[in-house]
Amino acid sequence: MGRNKYSQQEIGQIAKLLRMKCKANRLKQKEIRHELRTEFEFNISDFNEQGKPFGPDELYAAIDRRAIQILDDATIADMKAKRERDRMRDAEAAEAARQQAIANGELQPEPETTDWQQAMKEWNEYYDNA
Repeated sequence: MGRNKYSQQEIGQIAKLLRMKCKANRLKQKEIRHELRTEFEFNISDFNEQGKPFGPDELYAAIDRRAIQILDDATIADMKAKRERDRMRDAEAAEAARQQAIANGELQPEPETTDWQQAMKEWNEYYDNA
């Protein structure tokens, strides 16, 4: 589930993207939905009926029925900052748990990546000198 609280400016940008989506081909629609999810944490499926198109009219209907709330810019900025802090905390906790599992022998450490260019250079040097 994505967000359901947006600033007025974000709503305007989302409505613009939804208008573009309605006029776009299938590939462009996919790109627009991706942008909605990643830039605005806006998932169409959170607000529409399954199988029905979702455009600006449906966006404003969701606002009218209070499924989407419009807040001031400062509140939205605070909310985004808190979500980012939460993500960082969760990532740190996951990494600590992974390190603990490696230390306990429950998980194998990931192998180091190989620099293929360096490996190829060493290979060539070995066979050139052989």
